[in-house]
Parts: sequence; C-alpha cells; structure tokens
Amino acid sequence: MNLLEIQTQMLEAIMQPLTSGYNMQRRARDGRPMRDVAAGFIKPNERLSSLERLEIYNRQYWYRILDSLEEDFPGLLAIVGRRRFGALSKAYLIECPSQSFTLRDLGSRLEMWLRAHPEHTHPHEELALDMVRLEWAEVEAFDAAEHSVLIPEALLSTDPDPRFALQPYLRLLELHYPVDELLVGIKSAIRDSEAASNAVAAPAKHNRVRKIARQKPQTIFVAVHRQDDSVYFKRLERDAFLFLSALRDGKRLSNAASSAFEGSDTELNEIPGGVRGWFEEWAALGWFAQPGTID
Repeated sequence: MNLLEIQTQMLEAIMQPLTSGYNMQRRARDGRPMRDVAAGFIKPNERLSSLERLEIYNRQYWYRILDSLEEDFPGLLAIVGRRRFGALSKAYLIECPSQSFTLRDLGSRLEMWLRAHPEHTHPHEELALDMVRLEWAEVEAFDAAEHSVLIPEALLSTDPDPRFALQPYLRLLELHYPVDELLVGIKSAIRDSEAASNAVAAPAKHNRVRKIARQKPQTIFVAVHRQDDSVYFKRLERDAFLFLSALRDGKRLSNAASSAFEGSDTELNEIPGGVRGWFEEWAALGWFAQPGTID
C-alpha cells in the first residue's frame, strides 16, 4: 500500500460518522470490519489496538467540525435549540461533507440543505433561513478580499454615467425577520455567559428568539460589511438597497437609479439629494473599489 492509498483509507475512515454513543462505526462503508481496515495501515501499541488508535482521530475529526459549525452559526443554534442543532449538524455534514482544506467553508451549503430539509427547523423555517443567510454572509464578509478604495467623485469627473465596483466583502441581504438585531443580542448573551452560568444565558437567548418568532414577517434590507477586521450589519432603506444592488450587478449610474426608484414613493425633487447622501455615506465606509480591481 503506497502513501496515497493509506491517506485515502484513513480519510474515509475518520470522516465516517460516529455512532449515537460517539464511538467509531464497527464496519466501513464497503462492509469490511473496521478493525480489519484499521489494522491495514495502523500498528497497535502496548496500550491501544489499531482500531482504538484510529477511533481517536475519528472522534477528534467529528468533534472539531461539529464545534466549528456551532461557532459559525450560534443564531441558528439559538433558534432550534442545542439538541436539534446537534442532530441537524450531523445530518448536514453526512450529506454535505467537508470538501475544503479550511473549516471556513463548512457551512457554505447549509442554506441550500435546510431548504431541502425544513423538518430540522420547523416551525421556524423562514426565521432559521434568514439567520443562516445572515451568518454565512458574516463569514464571507469577514475574510473576503478588500481592494483599493475609490472616491466616487474621481470616477464621476471622467465619466458622467459610470459603473461602480463594490468591495468583494460587501453582502446585501433581503430578509423577512430582524435577525440582525437577534444575532447581536444572542452574541451579547454568549459573551455574558462567559462570566455567568449557561443556566442564566440560555433563557435570555430563548426569550429573544421567541419574541422575534412571534413577529409578523416584513421586508428588511441589510448590508453586511467589514471595517477594521470586524463585521457589522447596517440597515438600508428599500431604495438605497435596490440602488446599491444594481451597482453591484454592473449597471451604470443612470440605470441603477431608474431601477431603485421605479415604483418608489420618493418625490422626484428629493432623489438627487438622497443619492448624494448615500454616496457620501458609502464612500466614507469604503464600500466602493477602484475600477479594474474586480473582474
């Protein structure tokens, strides 16, 4: 057996789900006894058998990826509860196993998977989907690229109807529940729990979730962005969201304005001042990138 074959067999073994008792499966996916699989590439020692040595890696792999998913999605955990989140996480990772060298990508398919498996978030399916979209946007905003900042006036001085490139880390979300406020509150409760018992923190998170879940769905527009290595949520007005989305999609300034204000209640004489205010604010936040830096 060469090195690649050993690595492949070990990878398949440690990625196999644990039993309900958090032990290693007794048979491999191909039906062979796991003790025979382990003995094929791991030697026993004076204290542990080949299977027991392999089981250590199997457990640590699953403990780590389950912990990572919990770290990335504390809002979803608060919505469904710890027991259901554990079952949800295991089912998701079995169907959507890690395909990346980094744990950062672990939750990339979670929204898609939850849409196909609403039983895991019932009766708060839409609330859970909103939260997952926000939390994944937070992951992306944290480590996406940042390019040289553009001052919009510099582009407008050379092109009266330009296209604007937005920073790659900027994420724009249309949501149905105020999950941005909910997630901030949940994280605050988690920080508080570091100085208090979970028995105090858990009811606080549960009460926040219950309060939001009782609300009637409404359209909420949120920009997820990064400043000084921290991620922030910023609420946007409908017109501003549509305008910024159109710019992100590559529309020229005039077309973006037409898209944003079509069907809007904004008075025509208020539009220029409103657009100017948006540009000033977004430029101050560094949301515009130099043209040519983004494909």
